[in-house]
Amino acid sequence: MTHTDPHSGQGSVTAADPGETPKTRTKNTGTPKTRHTDRAGNHLRPAPPLWSVLALTAGAAVIVGTYLWVLTSQPATLGADLGHTTLGVMVGYLLGAALIAAGTLPRIPRSVLALMPVMIALNIATGQIVGMSPIPLYLDSLGTVIIGVIAGPAAGALTGILTNVIWGVTINPTVIAFTAGSAFIGAAAGWAARLGGFRRIWWAVLAGALAGIPTGLIATPVAAFIYGGGLGVGTGSIVAALQGAGASMLGAATIQGLGSDIADKAIIFALAFLVIAALPNRLRSRFPFTEHSSVKRAGMKRTGAERATPHTAGSSHAAAPSH
Repeated sequence: MTHTDPHSGQGSVTAADPGETPKTRTKNTGTPKTRHTDRAGNHLRPAPPLWSVLALTAGAAVIVGTYLWVLTSQPATLGADLGHTTLGVMVGYLLGAALIAAGTLPRIPRSVLALMPVMIALNIATGQIVGMSPIPLYLDSLGTVIIGVIAGPAAGALTGILTNVIWGVTINPTVIAFTAGSAFIGAAAGWAARLGGFRRIWWAVLAGALAGIPTGLIATPVAAFIYGGGLGVGTGSIVAALQGAGASMLGAATIQGLGSDIADKAIIFALAFLVIAALPNRLRSRFPFTEHSSVKRAGMKRTGAERATPHTAGSSHAAAPSH
């Protein structure tokens, strides 16, 4: 039933009798709307539509299918000229990237989309520089990992795909064949963050090393069958040295790929941890996914616990945090 407040003159809602439908508030207050928020009070985005899931699935299937086709057919002309096999691989990865991009966009906040071009440029710049150096690493996925940690697996995978496609179309076509590995490492960063792998730096290093194993296995056959070993100066020299010691092309590329990728991803995950830990809370609050990898100093945690602990009678100061 609705009664009138004698002080304000406005209607209010009282408990309904059994079997009676509760009355709504007066038209001045309007119908209350349900708001979905997370623990930090940030408004959550609605669930993605079905077409988004289908586009992601189709894009992943196209990329995996293209990758498997390369491994099973081992086209000799791929990477050597712009024949139908090379164009087929590029079209396959471009189509898969377009489908994943379309399916991912509804899941990614605008703030993350605005940050992606910067992270893609960081990937390409560091990849180009390291690729021309004697360092047997890649360091071309720091931006991908950062996006995966602050925005989730889908955003990380999209950043990895776009990095390789843009990089391949504009500068170095050979990297397009490694798009599947780039997508995986971006998704793996998001999965690791969701599991708490970025709460401590040694956890991040371990997560990166573990993620480097499947990444190396994904890239090794492409490097061995298509490009004859490592593509960079440092990685290529290791493959050549192993072959000189009697290893086969696939064996040398596997040893080099696993060793380089494990070390590379461990370093990348550690660098991403340091970058994200240095972000101010005001900036981190713009990316709700960072709750999974909240990096707080021990002193800050003790201070929060002390504030929650009531003071005992007669005491004027809380216990001082240890330094």
